[in-house]
Amino acid sequence: MRYITAGESHGPQLTAIVDGVPAGLHISEESINADLARRQSGYGRGERQLIEHDRVRIVSGVRFGRTIGAPITLIIENRDWENWTDRMAVFGEAPLDLKRETTPRPGHADLVGALKTDSDDCRNVLERASARETAARVAAAGIARELLADLGVDVFSYVTSIGQAKFIEKDPMLDAPDYKPLEIEISDVRCPNEAAADAMRLEIDKARNLGESLGGTFRVVARGLVAGLGGYASAHERMTGRIGAALFSIPAIKGVEFGLGFEAATLPGSHVHDPIQLDPLFGFTRTSNNAGGLEGGMTTGMPLIVTCAMKPIPTLMTPLGTIELDSLEPAEASKERSDVCAVPACAVVAEGEVAFALANAYLEKFGHDNMADIRANLAAYKQRLKTVSR
Repeated sequence: MRYITAGESHGPQLTAIVDGVPAGLHISEESINADLARRQSGYGRGERQLIEHDRVRIVSGVRFGRTIGAPITLIIENRDWENWTDRMAVFGEAPLDLKRETTPRPGHADLVGALKTDSDDCRNVLERASARETAARVAAAGIARELLADLGVDVFSYVTSIGQAKFIEKDPMLDAPDYKPLEIEISDVRCPNEAAADAMRLEIDKARNLGESLGGTFRVVARGLVAGLGGYASAHERMTGRIGAALFSIPAIKGVEFGLGFEAATLPGSHVHDPIQLDPLFGFTRTSNNAGGLEGGMTTGMPLIVTCAMKPIPTLMTPLGTIELDSLEPAEASKERSDVCAVPACAVVAEGEVAFALANAYLEKFGHDNMADIRANLAAYKQRLKTVSR
């Protein structure tokens, strides 16, 4: 199962096509719309969220609410397009008063993209490199989330830091799976701890007043996974590589940790590896989850826990220095309408990327033609694991 997205930030629409979806999967536009709304929410978002109210329209691959085994096309219309029709027209001549973007922003794809494509207008780059593209990803990932939910897997996220404000957890590798997603969703910074959430809001307020932007960290958690997804024999089979690559495809992500992550490098092996035990009901399990649910490139059956670091947004209301591309003289970087902080929104995008990687692993192991066969194969696999453990 794979997806491709198309569309510019200020174009008429964003489009996602998801291929390789098994037949017989129930699809809900409202569930996808709920994810799109979560992506648009969060303390510190900018003015565009007041314009766009993202809704998905599915135009192929689904009949009477169920997939038919054909590519699924999802469309999200850009309401802001009406303000950009002359400047982003597909055909015709450019307006005489067109203002080119010639002051690239440090930290963005503007300059390198313009050099790569031999463009004298950074808008040709920034329109596609914009985080707006992730709305199409979230819509596409809604298909993967439906598949995982059908197979008993749920994926959620929560924010652990914004700027210097941190949510200090006692043992996140054990505590995280027990957090209640509803408590996270009602928080405008996606943090289950109210004291930490208050500190995060203060950080965002300070940054806004200074014309700054902020990054932060968040965790993605997947519960209900079976052991043995992924592989150990070839590099491309390993779930660490697949999930890591999916998360790093999000433009703002600068770091990914599985389980203890970098902390594991500071501890002796006896404090890192997870002892194995046999549970009469659940079979093989672990007394800890320092590995974050992955061992040898495969899922262990414990909750998957991934931590991501997001950099601050490149657009600053107090711009950094740059070089103006026409004159080659020093200048201030351009100011696109932007957010102060989008860490909570990025966490939702990351959920989708993790869901897509996991959904693919299920399809590879249990089949991909139709949901009835996939469910039957999964049930047989679970029964075999119970037999082995007894």
